Amino acid sequence: MMKRIAVNCGQLGVTHSSPTSTHSCNKRPSRLMVFASSWLPYATYNNSNTFIASASSSSISGGSEQLLDVGSKKKRKEIAGIDQDELVDPKLLADPDSCFCEFKGVHIHHKIYEAESNSQNQINDVSQQFNKLCLPMILLHGFGASVFSWNKVMKPLAEATCSKVLAFDRPAFGLTSRVNLSFGTGDAKPLNSYSMAFSVLATLHFFDLLKAEKAILVGHSAGSLVAVNTYFEAPERVAALILIAPAIFAPLTTPKTVKENQSGQDNQMKEDNSSIRRNPIVELYNSLSKIIKNIVKTITEMMKPMINILNSLYRKLLSTILRSSPAIMLVRMAIDKFGTAAVRNSWYDPKQVSEYVLSGYTKPLRVKDWDRALVEFTAAMLLDEESNTKPAISKRLNEISCPVLIVTGDSDRLVPSWNAERLSRIIPGATLEVIKQCGHLPHEEKVEEFLSIIENFLRKLAGDSNKQHLQAVL
Repeated sequence: MMKRIAVNCGQLGVTHSSPTSTHSCNKRPSRLMVFASSWLPYATYNNSNTFIASASSSSISGGSEQLLDVGSKKKRKEIAGIDQDELVDPKLLADPDSCFCEFKGVHIHHKIYEAESNSQNQINDVSQQFNKLCLPMILLHGFGASVFSWNKVMKPLAEATCSKVLAFDRPAFGLTSRVNLSFGTGDAKPLNSYSMAFSVLATLHFFDLLKAEKAILVGHSAGSLVAVNTYFEAPERVAALILIAPAIFAPLTTPKTVKENQSGQDNQMKEDNSSIRRNPIVELYNSLSKIIKNIVKTITEMMKPMINILNSLYRKLLSTILRSSPAIMLVRMAIDKFGTAAVRNSWYDPKQVSEYVLSGYTKPLRVKDWDRALVEFTAAMLLDEESNTKPAISKRLNEISCPVLIVTGDSDRLVPSWNAERLSRIIPGATLEVIKQCGHLPHEEKVEEFLSIIENFLRKLAGDSNKQHLQAVL
């Protein structure tokens, strides 16, 4: 039996959902229609779900304004069945168990569940506690998903951990507020709320909100990237990682394999080198190679300022294009055409996807500025400045030292299971579990099997933890 603790969110420093304020919806600039007129000269919207032809011989400068004016009097085109004339503040769409907390100007939607076994009369049961890990768990959803995707497993996971389970909507998704970014002109740029860095800090913020020194991170798909990045930001606070259909590219060769191959060839190479070095042709080749390398190095150093300038201009141009009205229009078209289809395609059996599931995934399309936020998220992902200063995650996977469980479906069409298998070989000591006849969403499609795998993993963790504790005492 579980108890919902959203009613106690005030004790945690968060606020309940309340229909207090709404944001004004930005008008679409005329450039959108300029783009439509130049690329799709006969295209316009009507009240149906299709993008239909309509003659328009008016000039771009004046005609676009007229088309926008006419469009404002009519209902906007529905996106994935959601009327775009009725967009609201996300708090108006909150569930009874929804909570909101403010972090760096963003109102983050989240839910928390706590195991009933945490009640005082059961906490004294030493034998039960001995078999439980008693660590909170934070759930990180994937791209296009939200807290909704964890609905079926939050309560059972809280019982399995004998603690609290928290899931939150990352910026641009679910019911977390959509923030209009303001880029400073000074040297100190504000943190982009749609960036990976923000998601990592938000995750650590929920560690503090739960008053947890350590927690288990569970990431699904792109949420696995957030989980792993959070681990590298604060490895001492992550008790374990559970990666579900992880959208993390696995290198083709593992560092361990490379090292073994190198060590096995060292002796042979030393013997060969002794004879090769005496070859005058080889010595000439080596000398020329060194000269060429020095020349390339010198030219590269000289070109660095110019490269930096060109790179800066490129990033600014790309940023402008990504945040333009045509880009927003294309995002809306893509979500309308592929949004619900992508959800169905994520399941092994698309016919099992109910209207309830589809409505849960399309609900955030009723939030004001959802389209702009999605564009900002994409821009932040493509223009990630930290990627230039930090090594790629795929090159650091062998540095993970905490327990890791990887769960994947054998019929995942979005992130193939062989990628998860490679990850399990790269991450030291990782455990791989493959669920048969399952797609990209094991925690939604195969709930019982998924929970059984998680419970077994947690039970093993609890056993290892208790052994270490006993050894420390003795």
